[in-house]
Amino acid sequence: MWLELQIFGFRALWSPYFFTFCVLLGVIYYLATGPYRHKFGGTEKPTIKQHILMYTALFLLYVAKGSPIDLLSHIMFSAHMIQMVIYLLIFPILAIKGLPLWVWEKVLRNNILGPIIRLLTKPIISLLLFNGLFSIYHIPVVFDFSKSAPVWHFVIHGILLIAAFIVFIPLLLPFKEINTMTPLLKVGYIFANGVLITPACVLIIFTKTPAYEAYLAGGAWLQSLAICVPGDVLDGIELALSGPEMFSPLSTINDQQFGGVIMKTLQEVVYLSLMIRVFFGWFREKSRDVDPVSVEVN
Repeated sequence: MWLELQIFGFRALWSPYFFTFCVLLGVIYYLATGPYRHKFGGTEKPTIKQHILMYTALFLLYVAKGSPIDLLSHIMFSAHMIQMVIYLLIFPILAIKGLPLWVWEKVLRNNILGPIIRLLTKPIISLLLFNGLFSIYHIPVVFDFSKSAPVWHFVIHGILLIAAFIVFIPLLLPFKEINTMTPLLKVGYIFANGVLITPACVLIIFTKTPAYEAYLAGGAWLQSLAICVPGDVLDGIELALSGPEMFSPLSTINDQQFGGVIMKTLQEVVYLSLMIRVFFGWFREKSRDVDPVSVEVN
């Protein structure tokens, strides 16, 4: 498959402009939270762990949206679902934990952003917002529309990313105004996320026919490719492209079903990891609350 993908060229495969963007984000993070943090009202530098989390997040952002996975996401639905797991589930978690708390405190104290975030991060709202948007996005007519033009693809993926940050903020940030759930409620919140995303995955897995025009040979597929393949390259190879299956070992319907399985399975892995984190955090907190046994010395 790799040799066949070479036909799309270096820019489509490795997105050098997006790579530069991710590097620039890393530089801004380093400067704004390090040497120049006092200009932004910052206090402490990020810890080594926070540096690792943020730079890993930026690397995965590039992997999802700039590496060959992005090109493959316009060819194979299974690659699209791998992209979604990285982009909407893993990247936001790492980025939230990678930012120093004083940055989030500044955001929450902002007169405009603060009230909006506090409203949207109410558990019921954040649950319905993220899972509702994710399910709506995977309705065939909406999905195909998102693949019809770069601007709509960017806008829709941007909205989904914001919703992903919103759904994880109540779990990961310690501020009382948004971290209102007990550990047991957090476990229920994570479980509800898994339940609410299931119907979309089930429909994708058990459908008998390909649902998305963007993965069928013809104009819709070529429109989708135009999002990440430069126009001059696509014009030069258009006649040689017979359809997505020339690059995939799977049929269109099997690839679609496999994509649904990938999304559901990897989503469960991510959410189970969050549940374990919540449980051990609760256990450590309870351990600290236990009064030490006092020993009287005569």
